[in-house]
Amino acid sequence: MNAYGKRIYEDVVVKNPDQVEFLQAVKEVLESLAPVLDRNARYEQHAILERMVIPERIIIFQVPWINQEGKVIVNKGYRVQFNSAIGPYKGGLRFHPSVNLSILKFLGFEQIFKNSLTTLPMGGAKGGSNFDPKGRSDIDVMRFCQSFMRELYRHVGPDCDVPAGDIGVGSREIGYLFGQYKRIVNAHEGVLTGKNMNWGGSLIRPQATGFGNVYFMREMLHTRGEDVAGKIAVVSGSGNVAQYTIKKVIELGGKVISVSDSSGSIIDQDGIDDEKLEFIMELKNVRRGRISEYAGKFKSAKYVAGQKPWQLVDKIDLALPSATQNELELDDIKYMVSKGCICVSEGANMPSTPAAVNYMLSNGILFGPGKAANAGGVATSGLEMSQNSLRMSWTAEEVDQKLQRIMTNIHKSCIEAADTYGFKGNYVAGANIAGFLKVADAMVDQGI
Repeated sequence: MNAYGKRIYEDVVVKNPDQVEFLQAVKEVLESLAPVLDRNARYEQHAILERMVIPERIIIFQVPWINQEGKVIVNKGYRVQFNSAIGPYKGGLRFHPSVNLSILKFLGFEQIFKNSLTTLPMGGAKGGSNFDPKGRSDIDVMRFCQSFMRELYRHVGPDCDVPAGDIGVGSREIGYLFGQYKRIVNAHEGVLTGKNMNWGGSLIRPQATGFGNVYFMREMLHTRGEDVAGKIAVVSGSGNVAQYTIKKVIELGGKVISVSDSSGSIIDQDGIDDEKLEFIMELKNVRRGRISEYAGKFKSAKYVAGQKPWQLVDKIDLALPSATQNELELDDIKYMVSKGCICVSEGANMPSTPAAVNYMLSNGILFGPGKAANAGGVATSGLEMSQNSLRMSWTAEEVDQKLQRIMTNIHKSCIEAADTYGFKGNYVAGANIAGFLKVADAMVDQGI
């Protein structure tokens, strides 16, 4: 860090000492920005970093609801509206027991730069609750979502803040949230993205984060004359992102040999084909079961309880972490590199620990950070917002073409920014710099 960045980071540490994930995200960005800040004194003159590391607004609220047994339950709700310099706040809602202010601040901070990279007019935000929808009935989920929206509706709107889904928030939850919003405000507005197609959703939106990650990975591989075809890929997670990551790798001729959830990992040396992927989608999206059932269905697979997939394979070319933050550690990446791994592309938000990232950057491993590689989800959310505003719907082919173009341009922006500021081949620095410049310049233009 340069002196300005170091001063700001030390102040953030003092004021947020227990917010580990948020401090990790801020440190990574400020380290990348040193040459930018050295060359552009106006950013310090306008206190850009001071303003960028503090959310413009944090809303914390209670969510009381009655489950189907008649018991009153109270959860905690959040919306962190981080930065609106380039457009309305945009970022997902996460429903998971691990949700706390540190995690949501890290996600919202990352979202600023991710949204900027898409070139679409969207600011950064994140929100959610410590409510766990896993194993809950539809009635319980509906009642919780309706109570959650009874407070959130005051703070969102199509030209103010447009939430989307995230972990624990799929089309079911988006439907209940939107239905309650519409009843309260008496308007059918594009205030949430990730909606079902028959009431304002976009084709390719469910697939977008996974597809976009693979498109970004393909661009990275092309810089070294490589391609996805013929490569062995290890994927973590089994939710939406992992499912469509697997689908696109298969379509491009790669072989995916793993899938996981919080209970453990599946290794299938024969590869996951379309039939097996369909089983995973039915298991996770419909029955909401555990991934261990895969091994009972397909004899080519083994299930390892309580472990991530990274060190369970004998050969690997590509790694696509698609579960949660800090899931890929230093020992994991060292093992994978020893087994042939040449590229890691993040489908989740900040799934690699700082030590793992430093190892990859120091050893020439192609590494696509989440704020660039998984930006396809929010990019297509932005396209859904556009379609809602225009009262029209594009074909799947049109949306997919736009998504591919956006991911190609993000890759190009990262490369150019990294090269310009002395970080040749470093996608982490390139993504941080390219995302920062657009937002910082907008903040300067708009004054204090």
